[in-house]
Amino acid sequence: MEWLKIQYEQNPEALCINNWTFKEVYIKVISLARKLNRCVEQEPRIGLLMENSPESVLLLYALLLLKKEVLMLNIRLTEKEIHDQTEKLNIKTVISSKNQYLDFEDITRLPEQEIELDWETDEEQIAVIMNTSATTGSFKSVPIRWKQVYAHVKASAQVLGVFKEDNWLVILPIFHVSGLSILFRSLYNGTRVTICKYKKELVLELIKKGSVNMVSMVPTMLKDMINDIQENRLRMLLLGGEFIPQLLIYRCMEIGIPVYKTYGMTETFSQSTTFNILEFPEKIDSVGKPLPGVKIFIKNPDKDGIGEIWLKSPMLINGYMGRKVITGYFNTKDIGYLDKEGFLYILNRREDIIISGGENIYPKEIEDLLYQMQGIKECAVVGQEDERWGYIPVLYIVSELPEEIVRNYLEGKLAGYKVPKKILYRKELPKNASGKIVRKLLQEKL
Repeated sequence: MEWLKIQYEQNPEALCINNWTFKEVYIKVISLARKLNRCVEQEPRIGLLMENSPESVLLLYALLLLKKEVLMLNIRLTEKEIHDQTEKLNIKTVISSKNQYLDFEDITRLPEQEIELDWETDEEQIAVIMNTSATTGSFKSVPIRWKQVYAHVKASAQVLGVFKEDNWLVILPIFHVSGLSILFRSLYNGTRVTICKYKKELVLELIKKGSVNMVSMVPTMLKDMINDIQENRLRMLLLGGEFIPQLLIYRCMEIGIPVYKTYGMTETFSQSTTFNILEFPEKIDSVGKPLPGVKIFIKNPDKDGIGEIWLKSPMLINGYMGRKVITGYFNTKDIGYLDKEGFLYILNRREDIIISGGENIYPKEIEDLLYQMQGIKECAVVGQEDERWGYIPVLYIVSELPEEIVRNYLEGKLAGYKVPKKILYRKELPKNASGKIVRKLLQEKL
């Protein structure tokens, strides 16, 4: 946590979290760490189960100052899932805003314990642990070490730039890497974050007033509010996390929203590629160029150069907990290609590709076409087993458009084998905590 100490010494009156200065945050974190120590002194790992709030950030920083490995727990998990995850990692203490765990309010009422606090950071020390695929069944534990965090914040600052007036709105959950990484970037850069739970009206007001000039979103959030954004003073809207419809990007360009598309994952502590669409409008379908230090290659490419995306970088984890060490390049399990200028294009997750009668069907291609139609709120294409073809494409859709209109539209633009054989209407599609559509849940219903 030396970055907090550095900012306290160099910029004590600059704003850090919401309306708290770096000096105030520094003092609060020390106090909280001294209160927490008597509860967690013997515990190497602690679970954290809290929604976005300034207090959640203080608690995280205090635990990191105490050199604890912090498991960031998804607030949507069931009691059984929380038990399974904490038991696997031998975690005995979970701090939460919920009554059944060690309560945050109770901690603040504890007396402080006089202890020596070590602000220096060991780069090999695990800072946080995040479990992937935790809402869809089995999970893998991803240990994020300080060396990855440091590599990320440096590379991100080079690409995105740093300005004294930066104020990054944190509405993505901090128990996901997309939200958590913002906290570390801003702490390293000495800039401000405004953190809150996602509420459309509040976000629109902050963007309109210019209270924040940076924000990270997933497409589901942006689609929900794009038609209500009349004016903005954003210098950057970082967009990633799932498939991004072309129509959404074009709308952002029309009204002057500076969208930076990005691609990353928990294993690489967020961003691996990014770019400003306003600078490269001809690359609208890309997810950008690799960040400094990131190397990408396409394994087993077909005649069009499409294949598995493998990468290595200083942001990449050493390996999953309890599993083999990762050496060299890492298989992202995404399918895509690199163009001549080095821009990366993602076609689909390998597991999402539908092979029908020996032909590859990329759901993203079909979904992109659908999002160009007026009246399509949400859609997802998944594969269903079929005796004749192996798999057939099935479309889940949130729309009031008649099936005939949707089908005729697709038949005029797609090869016959790509047109969904079934169209199923729903009021909404299942999503995880960061707003991504959970395809596996849709597939399980077929």
